[in-house]
Amino acid sequence: MASRKNSPSYAKNNAAHDRRARIEAARKLEAARERRNRILTIGISGVVVAGLVGFGVYVINQENTEEKQAVAERKEPITGEKVWDAKKLSANHVKGAVSYPDKPPVGGDHHTNWMNCDAKVYKEPIPNENAVHSMEHGAVWVTYTDKAAKADVEKLEKKVGKTAYSLMSPFKDQAGPIMLTAWGKQLTVDSADDPRVNKFFAKYVLGEQTPEKGATCSGGVTGK
Repeated sequence: MASRKNSPSYAKNNAAHDRRARIEAARKLEAARERRNRILTIGISGVVVAGLVGFGVYVINQENTEEKQAVAERKEPITGEKVWDAKKLSANHVKGAVSYPDKPPVGGDHHTNWMNCDAKVYKEPIPNENAVHSMEHGAVWVTYTDKAAKADVEKLEKKVGKTAYSLMSPFKDQAGPIMLTAWGKQLTVDSADDPRVNKFFAKYVLGEQTPEKGATCSGGVTGK
């Protein structure tokens, strides 16, 4: 009698069993691969999220550091600047001309109307009385003589042209080629590249010296 293992039915059943075993093994391998991929995806996502959170914290810390540094710089005196006692600078509104002791004036009585000072560049001289009123609102007034280099004038025009609460005009009788004036503050420089120019703007555009902080810089006199 032939052996059962050698019978066709036994061989067929054995082949089917082997095939099921291979299929099951393949399924287990695929399931393990999927679990591994999920773990890897979750891990990568965790790293990405942690990285984004870490980057966000870094950016916030960096911004806080820069703001603290800017505040500290605004408190530091600017080398060479002249300072007047704001309490001794009168601020009455008048309609006529005012005789100022300083050129350009740093404060005092002024016209009831201010010069438009919302990033305004004037090519002709402007009335002192109106410009002083602009500074009372927190503007920085940049003035220059014909001794200032053309390139410096152009650089300052660009800076004023993109800085709210600032204005610029020629001023014939001032002592220096380029002068920056805020209420009770004044600085003379020879070049637009002088680092004190940026410091002056940062410190005094709507700075603590402003008598009428919050007052508008538009809606005033437009010049010639």
